[in-house]
Amino acid sequence: MQDNRINLLAKNLVNYSCSLKKGEKILIEAKGIDYMLVNALIKEVYAVGAYPFVEIYDNRVSRELLMGETKELAVLKAKYDAFRMADMDAYIGIRGGENCNELSDVPEANMKAESEFYSHPVHHEIRVKKTKWVILRYPNQGMAQQAGMSTDAFEEFYFNVCNLDYSKMDRAMDALKKRLDSADKVRIIAKDTDISFSIKGIGSKKCSSERNIPDGEIYTAPVKNSVNGVITYNAPSVEQGVKHENVSLTFKDGKIIKATGSHTDKLNAILDTDEGARYIGEFSFGVNPYIVKPMGDILFDEKISGSIHFTPGCCYDDCYNGNISAVHWDLVQIQTKEYGGGEIYLDGELIRKDGIFVTDDLKCLNPENLK
Repeated sequence: MQDNRINLLAKNLVNYSCSLKKGEKILIEAKGIDYMLVNALIKEVYAVGAYPFVEIYDNRVSRELLMGETKELAVLKAKYDAFRMADMDAYIGIRGGENCNELSDVPEANMKAESEFYSHPVHHEIRVKKTKWVILRYPNQGMAQQAGMSTDAFEEFYFNVCNLDYSKMDRAMDALKKRLDSADKVRIIAKDTDISFSIKGIGSKKCSSERNIPDGEIYTAPVKNSVNGVITYNAPSVEQGVKHENVSLTFKDGKIIKATGSHTDKLNAILDTDEGARYIGEFSFGVNPYIVKPMGDILFDEKISGSIHFTPGCCYDDCYNGNISAVHWDLVQIQTKEYGGGEIYLDGELIRKDGIFVTDDLKCLNPENLK
């Protein structure tokens, strides 16, 4: 029997996240999951009179392909997939798989070719800019283990997170968006962190399930050359199959001039992908009330209530700061008391302390007001 929670998730993805309309075309890409959510999505797409196109990938097959990846192959794949993506009106990407380290032994040069010559042109240049898109992870035993939870408890957590009232969250974000749109100076203070930058003229974007599931962030970007100081991230981050911890970045006039962590060599290899990888493309507040600790999955971790992420690499067009890169690496700092606290100032005014918004207009974004 189909789980009603899956049916509700599919309905929300098609009708709310993608706002799919009759006659539109949608590409559904499913990696490492079974058929149930895919079939539920197909039924919802047909229900609105739209046209589903489906690709299902096995992560072990993807690994085998990447083991022989070259620039030439990545360019050819992009040539064909870009044509299809450009013809789509919407996109849903679902990621799963029991082993989050499935790609950990793929050579760095191969992963760089895939990122720079396939993912960037197909997804950053076409999918992100042209389609109505949403990305999500799908619950499984591997994710439950990663989160330190039983499978049943994790599934309950997952559907609470993914099926919450995002329209309520969207309204609550209005006050923070208004502040970010008019602000200039930002200062962030936390353990081993004191960093300042400008967001003047960049604007901001609310994320309330129209791009990611789970969702719950509002982002902007720093003026490219304005970042100075040090930030240390306290949430682990899996990138290119490697778990990075205690990443610390030092900035001068926008550029990362020093980077250290649990895998300093691999960290710097990512930051050396291209010139833009050593500049910041996104600054974001996480506000999802059900996500309170990291689980090593960025689609969840970047939404942690009381967190920020400060992202080396490519900016988004709707908060454009001129930084272009094949990299977009959401590194997370949690500022709740449990994780050492922290303070965020906009134009000299304290707006959040220890993960809790302190000004009257922003208190609507605190966890007790979003559940």
